[in-house]
Amino acid sequence: MNAMVIDRADRIWAAIADVPDPEIPAITLLDLGVVRDVRVTSDGAGEILITPTYTGCPATIAIHAMVRTALDDAGLGDVQIRSILSPPWTTDWISDEGRAKLRAYGIAPPERGDGRGSLKEEGPAVCPQCNSSNTVEISRFGSTPCKALWKCQDCSEPFDRFKCI
Repeated sequence: MNAMVIDRADRIWAAIADVPDPEIPAITLLDLGVVRDVRVTSDGAGEILITPTYTGCPATIAIHAMVRTALDDAGLGDVQIRSILSPPWTTDWISDEGRAKLRAYGIAPPERGDGRGSLKEEGPAVCPQCNSSNTVEISRFGSTPCKALWKCQDCSEPFDRFKCI
């Protein structure tokens, strides 16, 4: 790979590094793992590949708009943004830093690898408030379609948990 391609790819990554998730502003799109890749061809054409957390995610349009704004602000208006659905996004793509940010924000992220077993998490969620595992699912539907509503039996606090995918 030549230096021009590497430099342009680095500029693209830097331009979108701090773009927050529109539904969870405490975490970036990179931490969430929805930005799959940045590609730059030998002629300098750039492309960002994005995979939404699930097909039909209502935040996809906002994500594209926020990424486009960040690119335009960095003078990279010619970079294309493309959604790809295969392979589908998985909670395993959330970075360790992203998992910590979610916990601090009050959302319980699934442990890495939880999504491989079942879409219906069999084990308890860990309460992001008090770290208790004495939790129960209240509703399969939380504040956004990709989260479920849980409650801690110890501290009585409700919280969202990312659905394992």
